[in-house]
Amino acid sequence: MDEKQIPSPVTDKSKAYLMPTSHLAYLGDAVMELMVRKKLVTEGIPRPQEKAASYVTAVAQSAAAERLLPVFTDEEADIYKRGRNNTHTSPKSATHTQYSRATGLECVFAYVYLCGDTKRLQELFNIGFNVSE
Repeated sequence: MDEKQIPSPVTDKSKAYLMPTSHLAYLGDAVMELMVRKKLVTEGIPRPQEKAASYVTAVAQSAAAERLLPVFTDEEADIYKRGRNNTHTSPKSATHTQYSRATGLECVFAYVYLCGDTKRLQELFNIGFNVSE
């Protein structure tokens, strides 16, 4: 396994596609958190836990989702819409729209992760969060 990649279970695409959005959002949150932590630690950022907040808040994820919408595949766009439309609550730190977009994005990250496409996962992360390689 390439050390630069996050290990990913390869799941049948149709199985991943049919998962409940609540499960995808739950997993996607963890995938994104791990990617952020890896980025910050490997870059030697002092106090990475403070910097991580600029990536993992609903507001930051909502902005990332907006940047990614034009590059989503048809499947990713569908997963995003399903996740975005299945949000019933929102934190005080974000609007309902921002929270919904963030949830949709988490679903996409989980879906791509479950499909085992680590290259695409990194590509989405880089575009969404303006990360240069």
